[in-house]
Amino acid sequence: MSATDTHNEGASSGSLISFKYLAISIALSVISMGIVIYITYTPGVLNHLAPKRLPGLFIAIGVMLLKVYFSAAKLRYLADKEIGWMACFRVALTWDFASAVTPSTIGGAPVATYAMTREGIRLGKSSAIVLYGVLLDQFWYALAVPILLLAGFYYQVLPPEIGFVGNLTMVLIYTGLLLYGGFLTYGLMVNPSSMKKVVNWIFKWPFLNRYSTRMSAEAENLEGYSYELRKKPLKFFMKAFFFSTMSWLCRVALPVIVILSLLPGPEVLLVLRSLAMNLAFLIIPTPGGSGGVEGLFAIFLGPLIDRTSFVGLAVFAWRIITYYISIGLGIIATAWYVNHKVAEAKGASKEISNEREAQ
Repeated sequence: MSATDTHNEGASSGSLISFKYLAISIALSVISMGIVIYITYTPGVLNHLAPKRLPGLFIAIGVMLLKVYFSAAKLRYLADKEIGWMACFRVALTWDFASAVTPSTIGGAPVATYAMTREGIRLGKSSAIVLYGVLLDQFWYALAVPILLLAGFYYQVLPPEIGFVGNLTMVLIYTGLLLYGGFLTYGLMVNPSSMKKVVNWIFKWPFLNRYSTRMSAEAENLEGYSYELRKKPLKFFMKAFFFSTMSWLCRVALPVIVILSLLPGPEVLLVLRSLAMNLAFLIIPTPGGSGGVEGLFAIFLGPLIDRTSFVGLAVFAWRIITYYISIGLGIIATAWYVNHKVAEAKGASKEISNEREAQ
């Protein structure tokens, strides 16, 4: 790959994370948290905190780090341990960071694919690993949906405050997740050649045609790795699914732990509401879901908090742990790729200069 190609690749990947998205995401988060706190705040609320419960917030931080660990373990396992633990942690943190500052409709998968190529894995294989990771998440959704439907016979899983429109939206979300999971399963596990055909068709368009040769080769790699995955034993899939499931269970547990760190609550219903809420997060189009996830937290979990004045405090603590800490760690991980890129560019420039001097 030439220095120009490398620069173009970095530019294209870097454009997925912009200062604009980051600023919008943080601004929406601050504004929405401010609104929730303003609506629910009662003077003297901090006097009602139970000191013996507050250590639970440190447990929440530990669970957040566990979520990163399971995400990194899943990536390393799917990559057949071709990259080390530090590389996997960098990719996982970069993926979380990208998800936090890009529109939910884009997600962090494209940036995660780029990060894996920077760790030395071919683009085709990186794409397949990321897609397979997403597929495992879809399997988790497919498992979560019937759990919520069955639990709905015994618990008020969906808050009555969302009304008919909210219930219809959740049904559409469940249906969409199952359909998308079916599409990925077919493309990766049943007929991998169909994925190659889709990629080749996309890059026949005039404005993408110049990349067609390279992407056709990468589509071959994607197809090849997909066939490799099909040959893996059941144990491989079960272990990978375990990592994916544990990561999502950590995500679901975090708001529950935060709330129980402030005051008692109905544990089972909190878990079910948190699961339903996390599925609803997937359709919020704003960067990182900011502005929407805070509102959904108040709608889904707020009614289960005995003291209304604690709702804003719970939202604040939850977002600090799951969002702002994630952004901080993600910036550190992403900075590594940026610095590595700059060092490579300087090395390439120096090599070109030496070649010119030799001529």
